[in-house]
Amino acid sequence: MTSTPVRRPAGRRAGVGEPGGWWAFAFIAPAVLGLAALYLWPFLSTVIKSFQDVPAFGPATFVGLGNYTELLGDPEFWKAFGNSALYTAIILLGIPLAVVLAALIEQVGRGRAVYRVLFFLPVVTLPVAIGMVWRFIYNGDFGLLNTVLSWFGVEDRFWVADPRYTIWAFGAVGIWMSLGINMIILGAGLQAIPKDLYEASALDGAGRVRQFRHITVPLLTPSIFFVTILSVIAALQMFDLIFVMLRGVNNTALADSKTIVYLFYEKAFVQFHQGYGAAIAVVLLIVIMIATALQFRLQRSWVFYG
Repeated sequence: MTSTPVRRPAGRRAGVGEPGGWWAFAFIAPAVLGLAALYLWPFLSTVIKSFQDVPAFGPATFVGLGNYTELLGDPEFWKAFGNSALYTAIILLGIPLAVVLAALIEQVGRGRAVYRVLFFLPVVTLPVAIGMVWRFIYNGDFGLLNTVLSWFGVEDRFWVADPRYTIWAFGAVGIWMSLGINMIILGAGLQAIPKDLYEASALDGAGRVRQFRHITVPLLTPSIFFVTILSVIAALQMFDLIFVMLRGVNNTALADSKTIVYLFYEKAFVQFHQGYGAAIAVVLLIVIMIATALQFRLQRSWVFYG
């Protein structure tokens, strides 16, 4: 006598009150509502305003691409764009320094954690506080930097009041601020490199410098790539440090040292040209997206995923 096979009910979606049903939506609802209120709606509102003329008082009027046309023909915007690009390039110069320092700290037998904490302190310090301290250091009349340089016969310079030096001065502070987080990320990448490779290369007669060039740097490229992505995005969005160091009575360098985000702040919140400011924010978003996509495209030729 043959037994009849038992048919299982066809799968169906979980209903209300069943596991995997509305309970899942209830649990994720706070996060979804928070993201929508704090990120999605401000983003959509900014995009909408970029096509409008939004006065300080009164209703907004639709102007189409008028804000973008005005923006692309504005020499002040291109000056700010060039300053942001230069600042970003300076910040990227700090990545090789972070690689070398992270490799040196890995060689330290005792006190490694102390060095990491000291380099990481600027990361957890408010940029406003850092800007105020460095503003005193860069002061052209009684700053510490000019005092030290005077010992070597260098004349005093107004680092944050002379447009020839301001972006470079900001870049030096930006490198100092970013060293800590970059070294933490790169240090984690260094610890993931197998020690057997160094031992085998040592048996073949490779020294520390050769090991660094042919083992450490190639195997560390994924971490370097990640640090590069973060550095470019953060540099293009830098505002608070530059705001604190540039703001002052009759600062002659202010007009020539603005970045894109500073120009956005000035147009949207000082001159109340919110539609134009929204267009700057959208253009900045597009620039960051293009820069990130370009980096992902170029990483195929130099990042080694061993």
